[in-house]
Amino acid sequence: MYRLVSSKFLKFFIVIFFIVLTKLLIASDYIPRGYYVIDLKNKIEWMTCPVGMVWKEKTCFGIAKKYELKLVPEIVKIANEQLDGNWRLPKRIELESLICKECSEVKINLKFFPKTPPEPFWSSDKNFWQPKYNWIVNFFNGNTFGRYPSYKPNYVRLVRDRN
Repeated sequence: MYRLVSSKFLKFFIVIFFIVLTKLLIASDYIPRGYYVIDLKNKIEWMTCPVGMVWKEKTCFGIAKKYELKLVPEIVKIANEQLDGNWRLPKRIELESLICKECSEVKINLKFFPKTPPEPFWSSDKNFWQPKYNWIVNFFNGNTFGRYPSYKPNYVRLVRDRN
């Protein structure tokens, strides 16, 4: 009887142990690498900080800045000169993949993207039905909006494709 009870307890303990271990070992979709974050799901790399801020001492410092869409090519050029890779403005679907529905203050995971403003960010996609407008993704409410004029400044977060 004693052996039977201890055997059941041992099996129960082993099952619980493996459930907990599995939950701990399940990989995140993101791997932080300092100034950039590897996005395993989309096979891209994000800048950890919005444009205007710098990565220092494991967080973003400075003030994120808003830019008109016409200034983004120059921002991309500077990023490509100063950092390795071919940085670009993300597509709408890529930017939408960063939305964290269960996050409260800002609809993005601040563990991987600290100090992200809860405001709209530019995507590279034009609105198919109204090409004079671009799509933005708003990290205040997690919504996208396809009627944003290019002269209105918004935040920028750059991305590059994984090799």
